[in-house]
Amino acid sequence: MDIQELNKTIIEEFRANDGKVGGQFEGAPLLLLTTIGAKSGRSRTNPLVYLTDNDRYVIIASYAGAPTHPPWYYNLKANPGVEVEIGTQRFKARAEILEDPERSNLYQQAASAMPAFSDYQRKTTRTIPVIALHQQ
Repeated sequence: MDIQELNKTIIEEFRANDGKVGGQFEGAPLLLLTTIGAKSGRSRTNPLVYLTDNDRYVIIASYAGAPTHPPWYYNLKANPGVEVEIGTQRFKARAEILEDPERSNLYQQAASAMPAFSDYQRKTTRTIPVIALHQQ
């Protein structure tokens, strides 16, 4: 199954079960991020794990350690106005790409909570972006 099909299945399960899913993301804090395509102008939704930091949600553009950033990262960079779904809540947010040392500190927090993030950083030479979502 390709990543788009997998994401579609996760999104459908998320929306059908008030934000809860099984499989590899069972029990993980999961949100749906909807961005506007940088080139296409179309809405794109992706399921992502997140952590909270005070009143903001933090997501990581790990792309499982791929050598390039995920497509959704370029979308929010071009159009920082996004929509977020957590559980049954849906709200607009503004995406902020974080700089060091804040980026590194939050990445470490994510890696402590979800060790896969440590593996992803080892797999790539790029600096993996960390993004704060500010609810509007």
